[in-house]
Amino acid sequence: MGNEEMQLTDHLTELRKRIIVTLIIFIIALIGSFVFVQDIYRFLIKDLDGQLALLGPGDILWVYLMLATVIAIAITIPTAAYQAWKFIQPALKKEEQRATLFFIPGLFILFIFGISFGYIVLFPLVLTFLLKIAGDQFQTFFTVEKYFQFMLNLTLPFGFLFEMPAVIMFLTKLGIVNPHKLIKGRKYAYFLLIVVSVFITPPDFLSDVLVIIPLLILYEVSITLSKIVFRKKASTEVSVDSNS
Repeated sequence: MGNEEMQLTDHLTELRKRIIVTLIIFIIALIGSFVFVQDIYRFLIKDLDGQLALLGPGDILWVYLMLATVIAIAITIPTAAYQAWKFIQPALKKEEQRATLFFIPGLFILFIFGISFGYIVLFPLVLTFLLKIAGDQFQTFFTVEKYFQFMLNLTLPFGFLFEMPAVIMFLTKLGIVNPHKLIKGRKYAYFLLIVVSVFITPPDFLSDVLVIIPLLILYEVSITLSKIVFRKKASTEVSVDSNS
């Protein structure tokens, strides 16, 4: 077996190890989430008029599993990010290792912010709009499954979209992207974010604006942070070259 094949085998073994560790933490977090899932369920329906309907005995279990899964994902994000960092650590310089390690808490915080934005701002906005469309022509009847599926479809994507600044900073630190590329691709990024916003919001101008503006601000913040990281990275490389 050649050196390249041995290195590939070692990399795959290391990757497998990191994935297994992440999955174990996720499963532990999923099991632990069930301890508090009923309290979380009651919190999420506290402002809802009336009760949600069950169409089958397994519906509530499915909803509890969905909620516990989202909680487990949030808990697992720092572990998954750390395992990814450990996997690429040998390819990083010592300065890069220390710097990129600080992005891990940011991923967790931004995910929580994204979920909160989706739940506090977007979800009630869309739900109110749809209820106004229904008006008095229909009898409002929510099932547990449909209600929470609708909620998670609106909120969960924002948890990942809000990771954008931390991911951009991380990729800039690794030299994969830079602020010049981000600025050059701004119009394409804007178009993509606008399409995503229009797709997940009801067809009215106010809803679109309330979602589009935060996403565009996130992209601009990502560019600014990328500039900071890029300048620091460049100055560090210059100082290292001058000392050598």
